[in-house]
Amino acid sequence: MKIIIASDHAGFLYKSLLVNYLREKGYEVIDLGAFNEEPSDYPDHAAHVAHVLLNHEGEKAIIICGSGVGVCVAANKFKDIRAGVCHDTYSAHQCVEHDDVNVLCLGQRIIGIELAYEIVDAFINAEFINKVRYQRRLDKIIAIEDNNMKEN
Repeated sequence: MKIIIASDHAGFLYKSLLVNYLREKGYEVIDLGAFNEEPSDYPDHAAHVAHVLLNHEGEKAIIICGSGVGVCVAANKFKDIRAGVCHDTYSAHQCVEHDDVNVLCLGQRIIGIELAYEIVDAFINAEFINKVRYQRRLDKIIAIEDNNMKEN
């Protein structure tokens, strides 16, 4: 599996550690930066991840900022991106299984790195459960997204 990963300056340390962690586990990792701790703007990194993911260059993505919230808000502005902030393992697998989330958002200032590793594992190993009720809900989310795109 190919994983796309990025962060702003506030998530740089965890991004660097997670890149190494994922590569050691055998994943191909596309590191989109930031490449240092100089201040950068999280919307730029979230947009870069969204474009690369929508271009089918990876299967799932991870974005890290201070809280995880900013990158989540920015990423969710893109059609077909479903990003979720997850600071526990249950949410990390459940959001994929029930909601087909394709972008995990983490907050470096919120959780410890060991928990981050566990959350990433739960997210990456999860698959959408193709049950009628989950697909029906996902279809409603897609319809909302499509209707809002037409109105703008």
